[in-house]
Amino acid sequence: MNEILITGFEGYGGRSDNPSAAIAEALSGREIAGHRLNTRVLPVTNHDIRENITSLIDELKPRAVLSLGLAPGEKMIRIERVAANYSHFEINDNSGQRYTGVIEKDGPQAYATTLPVEDMLAAVHECSIPAYLSNTAGTFLCNAVMYHALHYCSEQNLDIACGFVHLPYLPSQVCDLLTATVKSSEVELHQRSDLASMSLEVQLAAVGALLKRIIDGE
Repeated sequence: MNEILITGFEGYGGRSDNPSAAIAEALSGREIAGHRLNTRVLPVTNHDIRENITSLIDELKPRAVLSLGLAPGEKMIRIERVAANYSHFEINDNSGQRYTGVIEKDGPQAYATTLPVEDMLAAVHECSIPAYLSNTAGTFLCNAVMYHALHYCSEQNLDIACGFVHLPYLPSQVCDLLTATVKSSEVELHQRSDLASMSLEVQLAAVGALLKRIIDGE
């Protein structure tokens, strides 16, 4: 049976939860159109991100890789077009590292996703879920895992489509932020720009639509 690799990330930056981990756990072991969904939750650590994603590709030999991650403040499903060969961490990763520099010393400046992102966007819109295409996956580990997957598949001549999708906060996470803001009395609620959220059920529906379109496009 064909495999689809789905990765999420653990919580980071003081957040105990991450919607990408919740989705990965919810989809684990499911099958879609003859494809098994094989999911993993990755640590938010720079020193082993390359080994973590490339070893999974070697082990599973998936037909496609869809990596997921949190974008604090994002209002919609954000489908990434490009991974850049550069990291600039604004916060420490979960090992305490804060890295700035190239991701792959001899790699190209950027890779375009090899997933059918235009069709994927249409599939999410057909579910009446807001989404858009983005030209930057950021400069943290979301961008890095996308770059490493694309670079490895390119270097090894692997016919594996790879890409990344950013997700909004879960409502429970925004409630925690609101509670913390009220308690701190340092910032007025209207000054917060990161309070958007989307329920896990809606995010799961969006990712399900994305996966079906990825499989249809093989």
